[in-house]
Amino acid sequence: MKALSGYFFTGFPGFICQELVRELLATKKDISDVFLLVLPTQKSMSLPVIQSYQRMYPQTAFHLIEGDITQPDLMMKDDDQQRVSERTHYVFHLAAIYDLAVKKEIAFEVNVNGTREVLRWLKSVPGLKRFMYFSTAYVAGRRDGKILERELVHKFPFKNHYEETKYLAEVLVEKEKINLPITIIRPGIVKGHSQTGETSKFDGPYMMLNFLYSLRFLPLIPHLGKGDAEFNVVPIDYIVKSTCFLTHSGRALGRTFHLTNPEPITIREAYRVLMDKLLKKEPKGSIPLPFAKTFLRVPTARKWLKVEREALDYFTWKGSFDCTEARTILGDAGIICPPFHLTADTMVKYYNEHRSDTMKHIHIS
Repeated sequence: MKALSGYFFTGFPGFICQELVRELLATKKDISDVFLLVLPTQKSMSLPVIQSYQRMYPQTAFHLIEGDITQPDLMMKDDDQQRVSERTHYVFHLAAIYDLAVKKEIAFEVNVNGTREVLRWLKSVPGLKRFMYFSTAYVAGRRDGKILERELVHKFPFKNHYEETKYLAEVLVEKEKINLPITIIRPGIVKGHSQTGETSKFDGPYMMLNFLYSLRFLPLIPHLGKGDAEFNVVPIDYIVKSTCFLTHSGRALGRTFHLTNPEPITIREAYRVLMDKLLKKEPKGSIPLPFAKTFLRVPTARKWLKVEREALDYFTWKGSFDCTEARTILGDAGIICPPFHLTADTMVKYYNEHRSDTMKHIHIS
């Protein structure tokens, strides 16, 4: 009989975390316990999700653990701490501030100090088989050219505090590879499910749809700048399938992987594809990016367009992610990232069906 395993997650009830738990439950038959660390303020919204898991997988015990990654021992109660420590074998650290416009102090507290506390706490988990750390491909900051999976430390600046603090956090995790069984995941820009389009928030690539929909009444809609930067978008199902496989792969131990699209398109081409799917129009002309950035300095403009000004910094970045090592391992398992144009229809269809849902849109300050 195969030994049972316990899984611990931070970042619940975030979208990626929810989808990752579902994928693990659907593919692994030896899960005895699922521990989900939630902030006390998010407990009520987490309960219905837990109940749905329990109905589908009655053989697994689900535990909603109140805590805070920025506090010692993750602010878990003593009895929770003991139970989690004794029964956990796999830990997934997804909790982070993902907002491009986040203030530095908040990002540093959650992304850097929070990761430091998780690493300290891991030393108290005697049966740990793997620590899966969710970073981002954009720890590359303003580096340009080809960026390899084995590369990390650099002296280039960053486009925002999100990138900078995720970089500093990954440096901490990288140093612990000699002490802990670690695999680092660096996703590209995550979008909804490739087949259903489902997503929890209209952030990231959906800001392009927000922008286009807000300007739908114009007879002509221009491009924003040259748009020759790489647009590296990956669907959530590729991320969770890849993570599940890498978690249990001996070949992934101690390594870092770009879960990025091996066939990225340019922002200009993505803009054209999304405009065609959403509005049945073609872009005409181009607005200089400095003009667009100036316009987005106005809070009213940002809120109307539902676009963060910081998002425009990605329109001129000249980096490209190499994902050879991830493709080599994942290809053996038949896990392949679909090209953007093949999933654009479902992305736009889901957006159209839910764009009036205020809960799907992120707060723009």
